[in-house]
Amino acid sequence: MPEPPSSRPPSRPDVVPAGIPSTSLGVMAGAPAGGEVLEGPADVQLGEAKTARAPSAAIRRLGFAFWISVGWVALVILLAVLANLLPLDDPNGIGSSLPKQSPSLQHLLGTDSLGRDIFSRIIFGARVSLIVGFTSIFIGMVVGGTLGLIAGFYRGPLDAIFDGASTVALAFPALVFLLAIVAAVGQSLFTVVVSIGILSIAPLFRIVRANTIVYAQREFVLAARALGARRIRIMAREILPNVLPTALSFALVAVAIAIVAEGALAFLGLSVRPPTPTWGGMISEGRTSLEQDALICLWPSLALFFTVLALNFAGDRLRSFFEIREGGL
Repeated sequence: MPEPPSSRPPSRPDVVPAGIPSTSLGVMAGAPAGGEVLEGPADVQLGEAKTARAPSAAIRRLGFAFWISVGWVALVILLAVLANLLPLDDPNGIGSSLPKQSPSLQHLLGTDSLGRDIFSRIIFGARVSLIVGFTSIFIGMVVGGTLGLIAGFYRGPLDAIFDGASTVALAFPALVFLLAIVAAVGQSLFTVVVSIGILSIAPLFRIVRANTIVYAQREFVLAARALGARRIRIMAREILPNVLPTALSFALVAVAIAIVAEGALAFLGLSVRPPTPTWGGMISEGRTSLEQDALICLWPSLALFFTVLALNFAGDRLRSFFEIREGGL
């Protein structure tokens, strides 16, 4: 008795059913059981290429001027750190050379009215400006950032108290506060750092608080709350990594402001005591010789100007970069 014809059509790999593209058949043929689709070599190479292009795209987006600014700040920091190892003249060596010499191979930027090497004093004076700028803003970041994170996350009466205190602090004249603290405690590097650090708490608090309020309403934070995550873990693992880039970009601008504030105190004779060189102190000393030799005042002014400009530009570019990244997510 002949077998009945099979209901299954014969298997013909060279025939493509109508309505199904050949590429889909290729994916279906390579897909394992269970519906899971494995990436082929082409997909892996494409992912690696995208990963390799990401850092270069970020570098181009920041711009060439940003890296020039970072390079200038890095150079100033490097020279200040290695000042004792460099072949520089004694920055406090009074009478070691003739006063008010023009720039030469022996004295690259000339000498001041007391015969001290201006280039050496600028390099050693950078130490005071950098220590005051970065240390004071670090204090503001730790204290103000922590308070802003707590206030923005918990809200309620605690947020109202902290917000009101920061408003009062921002309304108080900063220069008057610095003059009062230095006059009451005395001139020292520690006093200047702590005073400017206290002033930086309020603005950094407002920046971190505002960003925390925004991120606390995001879906990933709400999902973490729904899953029962602890509040400390949500702040540390979910909110802080997103708030930190904006806070750091603003901190660079704050460092520039702190350096200017220290220069203003040094110009008024209220920063570290002489003969320790500071940029503001050198500008103050050179103003008496503007008619005879303006270069004595010009060189430290340029060092202060370019350093503050580089910090401001780098901070502004970082802020724009992180805003673009956030908008593209």
